[in-house]
Amino acid sequence: MSSSLDRIRIVLVEPAGALNIGSIARVMKNMGLTQLVIVNPQCEVYGEEATRMAVHAIDLLEKARIVPDLPTALQGCTRVIATTARDRAIPTQLETPRQVLPWLVENDESTALVFGREDSGLTNAELNYAGRYLRIPVGSEYSSLNLAQAVGVCAYELQMCMSNIDPDLPNVRSQIPQQLDIAPVELVEGYYQQLETLLLEIGYLFPHTAPHRMEKLRRLYNRSQLSPNEVALLRGILSQVRWALNTLAPQIGKRS
Repeated sequence: MSSSLDRIRIVLVEPAGALNIGSIARVMKNMGLTQLVIVNPQCEVYGEEATRMAVHAIDLLEKARIVPDLPTALQGCTRVIATTARDRAIPTQLETPRQVLPWLVENDESTALVFGREDSGLTNAELNYAGRYLRIPVGSEYSSLNLAQAVGVCAYELQMCMSNIDPDLPNVRSQIPQQLDIAPVELVEGYYQQLETLLLEIGYLFPHTAPHRMEKLRRLYNRSQLSPNEVALLRGILSQVRWALNTLAPQIGKRS
């Protein structure tokens, strides 16, 4: 069981509470998760407050990786789930932990579950790195969970999924389409950068609208879970278009 959970990264983006980080390390160890990645922390990760809350998970806390940005945290991951507590401007399917977390477990490569800031969550730009989106159902009167509580709920569901305790899980898991070869985040990100550059050059995108348009395109491609070969195919098309712009367009212009 632990081998699959070992491949799942719990990623915290700019957490501000050391007590939360320590509590997260503890619940991760309780549930068999081992990879904690912290993006640009706004507090002392290895200080007294965090270690006090970690209790017997200090070893996991000490092994936590601190990285400068989210793309670095997601390097090598083929599946990414982002958490959010609210609807966004772009229509996005929000799933419960029980619906979506098996998607991380049923994979032989690195995956990530991303949590946002305590006060504001993840930005739209950060959500663009995910293929699916998770929201924990809570009461309508107070919909915001503490960060450590949110991680705890998800860690429990991941452990339940792995241990097959819950009889509903096989039904949920059987509905998830299988794809064995999924391109890692950084490979797809290279395609997005190449695509945006080309679309700006041909006038399909404009600098002031590019982020919004690219957000829609990212969500479209992320839903399809591209393989490395498919990314190579798409990048090859862009390269050929680039060649045509540089080579054929000037010749056509001269003839006209």
